[in-house]
Amino acid sequence: MAPTIGFIGLGIMGEGMASRLLSQGVAGTTAPLVVWNRTSSKCHDLQERFPDKKIDVRVSAREVVEGADIVFSVLSTPDASRAVFEGENGTLAGVTEGKIIIDCATLAESDMQRMEEQIISKGGKFLEAPVSGSKGPAHAGLLIFLCAGSEAVYEDATVRSALKAMGKANHFFGKVGGGTRAKLVVNSLMGTMMAAFGESLALAESVGLDGDTMLEVIGQGAIQSPIYALKGPKMLRGDHAPNFPLKHAHKDLKLAVDMARDAGVACPVTESAEQLFHKARVDAELQVAEQDFSAVLESIHKESKSEFSQKRSL
Repeated sequence: MAPTIGFIGLGIMGEGMASRLLSQGVAGTTAPLVVWNRTSSKCHDLQERFPDKKIDVRVSAREVVEGADIVFSVLSTPDASRAVFEGENGTLAGVTEGKIIIDCATLAESDMQRMEEQIISKGGKFLEAPVSGSKGPAHAGLLIFLCAGSEAVYEDATVRSALKAMGKANHFFGKVGGGTRAKLVVNSLMGTMMAAFGESLALAESVGLDGDTMLEVIGQGAIQSPIYALKGPKMLRGDHAPNFPLKHAHKDLKLAVDMARDAGVACPVTESAEQLFHKARVDAELQVAEQDFSAVLESIHKESKSEFSQKRSL
């Protein structure tokens, strides 16, 4: 009998990932995609976008697990993940012998380890699979899955087909925790890059350089980066429509700093970036926590004393 796929969480990342499962299909699966989201309207939006696809909307995470063999989950924060996972009608409540849970959120290593233990205790199987990528790559099927946990689940034909539909690459890092560690290394680097990029753009324009010309110069040299090319033009114009919300970028930087301290690794650059993102996140006047993490530039301008920055921050 063909396995049934479930999906919990249709936010910025989950909506794109679920859409790929529907548009690309999963080898050997003919059953409906079983879905649930805390805001139920997003489930119905998915149905409207794919009227020719089978989508089974459930009223709880528990019902998704009960109605599917393999369940992907991606929640936005550790608190949201734990509430959905351990709630009375949550993910864990639906786990029985043989159920496969694949968690794609960015959490603390201890969160992933706790979930694995709880799922295994009920006879289920667990794969940690945080993703490298944001809203655009999620919709385009260009995510990178950083997996750990059950190697049998990782090698399962249906799981591999689903990962292929949603991503361009996947890697296995051994025991649960390895995937989270890899994700935090990636996102801490991305956060520090964005912080430095924001400072450079603010500096360039404040000393009278044309921002667009400087983006061209940066793109022509050894420091060129896809993220600079993608975000730069929008940042110069104050467009911070969320692909990766600043509050989530800060959360990941904080987790990375904690991981580094536990490992005894000096990380002054990451610590500085975390403090910069924290300041931007809690700034009641700027209100950029929900905007893209590129909005850290606005906090840099606000803290700067140059004439250009002062005009920009008005």
